[in-house]
Amino acid sequence: MRSITLITTGGTIEKTYDEQTGELANRRSIVRRMLSELRLEDTEVNVFELMSKDSLEMTEADRSRILEAVRASGACDDGRTAGIVVLHGTDTLARTGQLLYENLGGPRVPVVLTGAMRPFEMKQSDALQNLTEAIFAAGVLPPGVYCAAHGRVLAFPGVRKDPERGTFVKE
Repeated sequence: MRSITLITTGGTIEKTYDEQTGELANRRSIVRRMLSELRLEDTEVNVFELMSKDSLEMTEADRSRILEAVRASGACDDGRTAGIVVLHGTDTLARTGQLLYENLGGPRVPVVLTGAMRPFEMKQSDALQNLTEAIFAAGVLPPGVYCAAHGRVLAFPGVRKDPERGTFVKE
């Protein structure tokens, strides 16, 4: 059984719609609902709800909390986890990924960031696909920091969001 740690931070992937206000917002983590739709053979996913924020509202203190949560989840020691997935808003995912790349000092497991361009609750969302790809990638990639989305995995450094293409690219 492989063990994946999933750290939720919010972002579009977990936004929910409020019928009374007409607002899409990060209110609570919905990742367990997403995970219930996946068939994950021989994979245990341990969810850690760190925060529920749009990434445009993240501060440097929030990014430091993500770094510390990744460290605490076993990125820098032996044996507790096969890999780490960080659910993150796409607008500043690359910034957080770069911070992790620069500060983890060579992680001992793959650390995979992912998000979605459309919330899980909306039609034609990329959320479930990207979550599935990130969990898979965290279990098979060599140690490092990555972004998984839309059928590709890109290694940091040099990952950025391309708003025109609606995906991540390597510089």
